[in-house]
Amino acid sequence: MYQPFLNHLEQSLFQRFDLQSRLIPAGLEAQVSERGKNPASIKSWCYECPEFRKIRYTYIDAGASAQIFNSVIYPSHNSELPLLGIDFLSFGQVKNLIVMDFQPLFQDEAYLTKYIHPLKKLHEKYPDLAQNLEMKFYDANQYFSKYLLFAKTDPETVKTRVFEAFQDYLNLYWEMLSTSELLTDPSDIQRIAKAQRDYDQYSADRDPASGLFSSYFGHEWSEKFLYGFLFEDAMPLSATVAK
Repeated sequence: MYQPFLNHLEQSLFQRFDLQSRLIPAGLEAQVSERGKNPASIKSWCYECPEFRKIRYTYIDAGASAQIFNSVIYPSHNSELPLLGIDFLSFGQVKNLIVMDFQPLFQDEAYLTKYIHPLKKLHEKYPDLAQNLEMKFYDANQYFSKYLLFAKTDPETVKTRVFEAFQDYLNLYWEMLSTSELLTDPSDIQRIAKAQRDYDQYSADRDPASGLFSSYFGHEWSEKFLYGFLFEDAMPLSATVAK
C-alpha cells in the first residue's frame, strides 16, 4: 500500500544527495515471521550524507492484515533543522493512520518561528489530514509541531491526498535544508547532538510499535531492532534502571 511512498522517498533522496549506505546491525536489516495466520516481512534501509547523519526507513508487509511505512531523517549535528518523521500504518484496509511532521528539537519561540512556522501553509492546505487526534503514547508538546498531519483515513485518500501531502512536505523540507545555515560553534553542535540523543531516548521509551514488532518477530528481536537500529542512541530501560 505504501510502496509508492517508499519509491518516491528513495528517488527524491538519490536525486538530491550523495548517499552512502549506513551500517544496519547484522540480522536487523530484514526479517520474516511465519507466526499465526498472517506471515509478515520487515525490511529496512539506512543511508548517510553530509547533510544528514542518518536516513532510515522501514517497511512491514503483512499482506492484507497490515502495511506499515516508517521513516525518520536526522540532520547532521551542525544543523538545527527539525527531524523529518513519517509513520503510515494500515490494518486490514479499515484502520489507516497517517502521521507526518517536522519534529522540533526545541520548543522555544525563536526556534519554532524559524523552523516550524514555514509548515503553516501546508498544514492549512490539508485540513482533512490534520484531525487533532489524541496522542495516547506521546506528549504532543514534545518533539511534535502544531502543524503535524495526523489523521485516520481511507485507502483512497492515502493514494491521493496523503501522497500529495507527502510530496509537499518532502519538498518543503529539502527547500528549508538548502537555505539553512550550518553551525560552527562546538557548543552549538554539542547541543544538537544531545537533543537528537534525547529524541531517541524519548521515542524508544514510548514507541507503541515495539509491541507490534514483538508480535510478529519476537521480543528479543524487537528489542534489538528498537535500540540497535531505530533509536540507536537510546539506552534500554533495563539498562537505565540498572545504573
